[in-house]
Amino acid sequence: MFGIQSKRDLTTELQSQIPILRPSIHARRANIVVKFQDLYGFTVEGNVDDVNVLNEVREKVRNQGRVWWALEASKGANWYLQPDILLTGDGIVSKTSLKISALSNAITLKRLIRKGIPPVLRPKVWFSLSGAAKKKSTVPESYYGDLTKAVDGMVTPATRQIDHDLPRTFPGHPWLDTPEGHAALRRVLVGYSFRDSDVGYCQGLNYVAALLLLVMKTEEDAFWMLAVLLENVLVRDCYTTNLSGCHVEQRVFKDLLSQKCPRIATHLDDMGFDVSLVATEWFLCLFSKSLPSEQVVPVTVSKKNGHCGLLEITGLPHALAKSTYL
Repeated sequence: MFGIQSKRDLTTELQSQIPILRPSIHARRANIVVKFQDLYGFTVEGNVDDVNVLNEVREKVRNQGRVWWALEASKGANWYLQPDILLTGDGIVSKTSLKISALSNAITLKRLIRKGIPPVLRPKVWFSLSGAAKKKSTVPESYYGDLTKAVDGMVTPATRQIDHDLPRTFPGHPWLDTPEGHAALRRVLVGYSFRDSDVGYCQGLNYVAALLLLVMKTEEDAFWMLAVLLENVLVRDCYTTNLSGCHVEQRVFKDLLSQKCPRIATHLDDMGFDVSLVATEWFLCLFSKSLPSEQVVPVTVSKKNGHCGLLEITGLPHALAKSTYL
């Protein structure tokens, strides 16, 4: 009948007025799950966009690596380890030129470390500039081997807790979660527990030591890196029984949060949320449980403001570390 639309025509007209909702390319890509191993053997899971972001980061790391290699070629393999006193060709100390050269190298090094150390150079740079090499040089060459042999088979509360935590340290990792990986990690942790009885062993150190093993490649280097972190770099008493150093870090972190991110701090206060409930693990594990391994190793934390974290910060001389930003 004229003037009356059929049901079919009405349906067609209504459909034409309703936008067709198709998932966008981003939504479709977000549903594609990709799994792969990162540089340190951890399985990373994410969508295609996550992988693209990681590839962009890796490209920046490669570009940064070219800068390091160029400096290695122009200044020498260990340009960042220049001694405090240098001699001229005539055997005369040139203090003025030394100071200018040292300052130039220090500024260059600081800038480079903030942008990240290439993974291939990281073990050497960390070990040299953190103070680990100097600390190792103060004891006999056989110190670590003698220590691990001397404490082998001894049972203490620390060794029992270490044995309990080994299977829970990065489970599923292709090397750490194996008998060989457990044995190496145990020797480092048990050895240090006897070296420093005030610290002994604290949960959280297992993750720090495990990551150091993956980065440094050898047990002994990982042991000395752990020693210099606990004895010279980190806030004192972070891992002692009362965790007093960790409590200091929490107070400093809360103050920093209020200064740098006041809206977030106010929001958390309004909710009655104590940020230390999550931040304690960050600091005790030095972010190794909270960030992907390829992102955690370049993390720098200000020594001046409290917690001087793992990782690229340990490659800075202490004078430079005081001005490193969060």
